Amino acid sequence: MILVIQRVRNSKVVVEEQTVGEIGGGILILLGVEKNDGEEEVKYCARKAVELRIFPDEEQKMNLSLLETGGEALIVSQFTLAGKVAKGRRPSFDNAMVGAEAEKLYEDFVNEIKSYSIKTATGTFAAMMDVHLINDGPVTFIVESRNRK
Repeated sequence: MILVIQRVRNSKVVVEEQTVGEIGGGILILLGVEKNDGEEEVKYCARKAVELRIFPDEEQKMNLSLLETGGEALIVSQFTLAGKVAKGRRPSFDNAMVGAEAEKLYEDFVNEIKSYSIKTATGTFAAMMDVHLINDGPVTFIVESRNRK
């Protein structure tokens, strides 16, 4: 599982000119699901996303987590995060999980974030989406479950 976590002042997702998900301050998570991902990766990545200390404290040091700030989360599925670009000019998506299995893990991830009492919004799985955000910082991190050990 691959996450791109961006600290945002606000963010929204638009599908076919309709806003389907919107948050105030918090994090935008772009989520890529890879083959061999499962519940262990869901739990690890969700915990990492909500506990990562990426928000400023009173001394403006990144010392607070989403849990501690009461921020919100917008979660957007992004198939292309699993793309590999090492060879040639066309990305390979051989390692990307697709279909119902990927959608289930995406939904499991969303529910896991919600289990932390985080106000959560989403995009639409497998849709063409316009993602709007005002980056805060900018502060961006990449979390890959395969690198957790």
